[in-house]
Amino acid sequence: MISIFDYGAGNLRSVQNTLGEIGAPYTLVDDAEGLRKATRIVLPGVGHFGQMMRSLDAMRVRTVLLERIKAGVPFLGICLGLQALFHGSEEAPGLEGFGLFPETVRRFGAEARVPHMGWNEIEPRKESRLLEDLGTRPYLYFAHSYYVPTCDATAATCTYTVDYTAVLEQDNIFGVQFHPEKSGPLGLKIVKNFVDL
Repeated sequence: MISIFDYGAGNLRSVQNTLGEIGAPYTLVDDAEGLRKATRIVLPGVGHFGQMMRSLDAMRVRTVLLERIKAGVPFLGICLGLQALFHGSEEAPGLEGFGLFPETVRRFGAEARVPHMGWNEIEPRKESRLLEDLGTRPYLYFAHSYYVPTCDATAATCTYTVDYTAVLEQDNIFGVQFHPEKSGPLGLKIVKNFVDL
């Protein structure tokens, strides 16, 4: 069963609608027990990095989330859900993310208009199960002021004053900075690729 984790914020309805449209069974969970039963985990996120991490800690699910990811359960982080995988974020100095990747999430520089909002193309950098059959440079919908620098797990980049991670993929860990649930047919295909892993 696909479990969408509900921490009290995030774009849950759109994610639910996307999974419903492709006929994928899912459940909303908001505790450790629900995560332990999950065969796939989706962590959607909008808003503030600090708010999300504090909510996850208040719900006492950080350890279980990490245990399930390290046990090989496929995980998809959307927007802030991707950023949570990293050491921390300039949006909430001193507050730790999951630390699965050592980089720090950065804010776009003063020369950039933020939030970065709208349709942008991504550039695949390596073979990706998440991007299978999407074409060479698909356009997807972004809405964010902070970005993940490129790293070894970067599967595709986007450019907005700097090159940054648009898609992350390593073993069972997947993350996207854009919103597949708002990206039309290509977004549906990305979610279906995750479901079909």
